[in-house]
Amino acid sequence: QRRAGPEGPRLWAPLGPCAAPPPPPPFSAGLSVLLAALMGLLVLAIVLGNALVILAFVVDRSLRTQGNFFFLNLALADLLVGGFCIPLYIPYVLTGEWRFGKGLCKLWLVVDYLVCTASVFNIVLISFDRFISVTKAVSYRAQKGMTRNAVLKMIIVWIAAFLLYGPAIISWEYIAQKTILPEGECYAEFFYNWYFLMIASTLEFFTPFISVTYFNLSIYINIRKRTPMRNENLAPGQEDCETSFQGKKREHVIFFVKPTDRQRDKKRRASSLSPHSYEKNKLRVCKVFNTFRC
Repeated sequence: QRRAGPEGPRLWAPLGPCAAPPPPPPFSAGLSVLLAALMGLLVLAIVLGNALVILAFVVDRSLRTQGNFFFLNLALADLLVGGFCIPLYIPYVLTGEWRFGKGLCKLWLVVDYLVCTASVFNIVLISFDRFISVTKAVSYRAQKGMTRNAVLKMIIVWIAAFLLYGPAIISWEYIAQKTILPEGECYAEFFYNWYFLMIASTLEFFTPFISVTYFNLSIYINIRKRTPMRNENLAPGQEDCETSFQGKKREHVIFFVKPTDRQRDKKRRASSLSPHSYEKNKLRVCKVFNTFRC
């Protein structure tokens, strides 16, 4: 599809993940009602779903781990998409005309590009967090309760997301000393600038895509390498206990059993166990293990 710009017809350029091109002419009345209802349901689902995630994080303190902070950040970005960006876009796309003024247009574009880019960067951050938790498990668990680093990374994500598009949206017409935005429409001034769009797309899409692919492939390969090593190091007693009554083998599960006071007293009274008692206790542990696993 082509659109006439200030220098003649040009191809529509690709945009950010959320911001859409100028809408087509208005739809028919029936189709407009249907689209409005569907987009309203979409907004409701996005807002309620992400609000529940944020509420659970606020209410339950046990969820406030380093990794979950990144999911909170993603929920905040998606909540802004559903609560601010899409509601303003619905009348724009249905009527084919922006009726909220130039100031709100700028604000809408800045927030729209900001939250969608932040969502992409948050996905990269979550994948990186999972990558560290698998490849450097010991150091990761030692820092699991330290939320200061997580909050710092969240702030960096928002700053980077804003710097990618925000300054260009705000100042492009002043740098170019002219505007290409017609009256009644709302889209970024760099809409037809392929050089800027290629650089932004590389930073916003291709680099995150390659990063997420690398992190997840590394996690998969690391787990596959650990599987045969754990099988080789599995003791015979552990292998017996990891077989359920259904004949299915339970692998890679370790239970740390905390003895009760009664068991401690019994252990102190008995200086040693007979072979018969040892086998009996071993069978009891296996039964308890299978009860929890099944």
